[in-house]
Amino acid sequence: MTSELPEMRASDAERERVAERLRDAVAEGRLDMAEFEERLDLAYKARTHGELVPLVRDLPGTGAPVAAGALEGAQSPSWPARIGKPATSRGAFAFWSGFGRRGKWTVGRSFTAAVVQGGGDIDLRDADFEDREIVIRCFALMGGIQVVVPPDLHVEVTGLGFMGGFDDRGAGEGTPGSPRVRVTGFALMGGVDVRRKERKAARKQLRK
Repeated sequence: MTSELPEMRASDAERERVAERLRDAVAEGRLDMAEFEERLDLAYKARTHGELVPLVRDLPGTGAPVAAGALEGAQSPSWPARIGKPATSRGAFAFWSGFGRRGKWTVGRSFTAAVVQGGGDIDLRDADFEDREIVIRCFALMGGIQVVVPPDLHVEVTGLGFMGGFDDRGAGEGTPGSPRVRVTGFALMGGVDVRRKERKAARKQLRK
């Protein structure tokens, strides 16, 4: 990330883009958990572009912050074409490390994710689905799991947190024919974050 206006105020969307890049870095082994947690904390506290820049300067895929704006999502393949495929993953686990499920993959009808002092990313924006009804169980112990869903997916969030959090901001109705995804589980001194984001194709259009 670079910026010609380091004193410009950072937006929530820009802070989240930096946080996402940091999560990718820890999942790829570029950052250890201590460094990841330190940078992530600074990212969410950052007020200006100048404070965000150093956090990702040494990571690949850097670029200028993109102003948030309305953008109609790139058209997804029809839902029937994405439902009923053999699962390529039914679970993930990270202990003092990270995991990532993103891009083109097929989520099993029952998917269990657990992290212990680690981090995990589950990205459903380009995923296929083994069944029309999907249950994702997330267990976070002193760590964090982020579940990213597209705007047109039906999502229910029923997890609980104790001395931690289970964020349900990504819950909501999907478009007709959308799979039904229920995210549940438990967070102890950790967090599970469910968020809606545009597909990467739509974000590329915005950058252009």
